[in-house]
Amino acid sequence: MNDDLRRIPQAIRLSRQTQSILWQNIGLALGIKAVFLFLALFNGATMWMAEFADMGASLLVVFNGLRILRTKA
Repeated sequence: MNDDLRRIPQAIRLSRQTQSILWQNIGLALGIKAVFLFLALFNGATMWMAEFADMGASLLVVFNGLRILRTKA
């Protein structure tokens, strides 16, 4: 952060990219949880499978969020 007004377009691009990644992460996490809820309702998933899927989803969300660090300054 500084007082250089020429960096406003960069800040806007960064915030839009961050918002896009945020929605991707929400969709990914909820999608995986929905799949395992469906599988659990029909005895297709065990508690351990759901736990590993939840941990995997958490890792995917973190790694997807780390993409923002590759943004050019």
